[in-house]
Amino acid sequence: MTFQSLPGFRDFYPAEFTARHHLVSAWRETSRRYGFEEYDGPPLEPLELYVEKSGDEIVEQLYNFVDKGGRAVALRPEMTPTLARMVGARARSLPKPIRWFSVPQLFRYERTQRGRLREHFQWNVDVVGEADISADAEVLAVALDSLAALGLNSADVVARVNDRRLLERLLTTTVGVTPERLGAAYAAIDKLGREGADRTRERLVESSGLDRGGADLVLDLLALGLDDLSTEYGAHELVGPEIERLWHYFGLLSDLGWAEHVTFDPTIVRGLAYYTGTVFEIFDRAGELRAICGGGRYDNLLAAVSDIELPAVGFGMGDVVLGELLRDRSLLPTSAPGPDYFVVTITAEERPLMRRVARSLRARGHSVSYALRQVGVGKQFKEANNRGARRVIVLGPDEVARGVAVERLMTTGEERQVPLTELES
Repeated sequence: MTFQSLPGFRDFYPAEFTARHHLVSAWRETSRRYGFEEYDGPPLEPLELYVEKSGDEIVEQLYNFVDKGGRAVALRPEMTPTLARMVGARARSLPKPIRWFSVPQLFRYERTQRGRLREHFQWNVDVVGEADISADAEVLAVALDSLAALGLNSADVVARVNDRRLLERLLTTTVGVTPERLGAAYAAIDKLGREGADRTRERLVESSGLDRGGADLVLDLLALGLDDLSTEYGAHELVGPEIERLWHYFGLLSDLGWAEHVTFDPTIVRGLAYYTGTVFEIFDRAGELRAICGGGRYDNLLAAVSDIELPAVGFGMGDVVLGELLRDRSLLPTSAPGPDYFVVTITAEERPLMRRVARSLRARGHSVSYALRQVGVGKQFKEANNRGARRVIVLGPDEVARGVAVERLMTTGEERQVPLTELES
């Protein structure tokens, strides 16, 4: 019998794993530079944890089952509920603000397409316990800095930013959307980029309690930039403060060096109902791919899954879409790194010395390989080349008798003699 991986799942051969490691290393290093601590949680959680956060409709997208103990469980489709559960359990003893990140493998039973699989690795970064908008700016800066570390600049990517508080004020005070219809209005606006103005107008009329004139006013508002909104509504008692807060947010991002990467986009609402403030999505500038990253402020989630109320802001960045973009830009490594050294022996008599040399070099942190059984010198050099070794150390009887070995730099063929005492020390 022969077997294949399940649809939507991936095998990571060394080359593919190297590309994944490249992403994850950039994520971890950026997190470290910003002072975030890594955490993890179980891949299997109570099903109710996700239903409480996202509603019953989430069940159709999950790998869920009843375990042998009769518990309804699910493979984690996202990390934020686990974060909320973990923080809620120890919130009183954790120093605030909490600055955590994780790189979990996540699972969703969805239709596979470019940029979306049924499993992926995702970088989650969150600040919990800080309500000031400086935390919002910090997490977006982390996301953009990681992309810069991977070779993507403002010509490659853009963060489209909005604030649900501003959108709520505009819809309720200037258009007349009732609070109970806000969710439906958000859902219609969220699809504007995919479905176009005509269909969005129909959705607004159908679900938001607006007539066509009200729906047209919403579309007009969504076409305004932040400068236009400031001119039109900056003096408004309820809308003005929200505009001012967003300007402050953009100023913080400018201080952090990311002004060219960020733009205001009132159509960004993030469909998930738990977002309460700033929201953002990062896209490739050409608009050829799905969102690379998405996140925002979610001040009510911890209270929903624990007895703790803490403000929070964060994002998730998956490896699938980002990997597609980096591959398109030729910014991913295409092969696994080779060993630092490959040790070649001319005869079998040098093999005990070969093992001592390998042990010494490995103890100093170098990667070392060699033929596991004695074969011809040509075959050993071929293996060294196939493995991508940077240097070859040749141990021959004449050189060993003189207390030296020959070291060859594989890229240039340059050779030098090295004392055996240096290699074995």
